[in-house]
Parts: sequence; C-alpha cells; structure tokens
Amino acid sequence: MSDRVSMPDHNNERGIDMPDKTIVCKDCSTPFVFSEQDQAFFQEKGYDNEPQRCPECRAAKKLLRGNDRGRGDGANREMFPAVCAECGKQTTVPFKPNTEKPVYCKECYQSRR
Repeated sequence: MSDRVSMPDHNNERGIDMPDKTIVCKDCSTPFVFSEQDQAFFQEKGYDNEPQRCPECRAAKKLLRGNDRGRGDGANREMFPAVCAECGKQTTVPFKPNTEKPVYCKECYQSRR
C-alpha cells in the first residue's frame, strides 16, 4: 500500500495520478518525456491526443507552418504583376490574377473597403 494520496490541485483537477510517459517522436525517432505537468496542461486545454513529436520537432514544424502561412516578413511570398482595374496603375498582388475578377492597386482597394 502506498502512502501517496492523490489530491486535486490546479494542475490535475481530477486528482488522477499521471506518471511521466516516454514517447518516441514520429519524425526523428528520439524518445522524449511527456511529463505529468505536460499531461495536465494537455488535459486542461482539452487536447485528446498525446504529442507525437518531441519538443524540438514540434517547434520546427510550427515554424515551418508559420512560414507557409505568410506570417514571416513576406520576403518569400510570390507576387504577380497586375494592372489596377480602377486607375490603370501597374501594381503587384499576392495571387495570380485572372480575367474573371478585377484587380486593384493598394490605394484603390483600400478606398473600396
């Protein structure tokens, strides 16, 4: 019989003992510890699944995903030449224009909003 009593606290509201778990990263195959504190955080956030990647691979994937969404400085974003449908000025836009919809320069676009 154990002397340890599981008491509810702010990290584990259900009072369930959650021992550390060792998980193997699906990207780099490195084992990492999914700590009791991390498990409580996941539970608090309502996450149903355990992490599949180590913290380093999660950070790398998050950084890559952020860059794919254009959250960086925009240096890698492809721009396309266009002519403003309102004023006729040459401009660039972050999408490939087609003939079905008008394209506006920044100033004309903002004035239409």
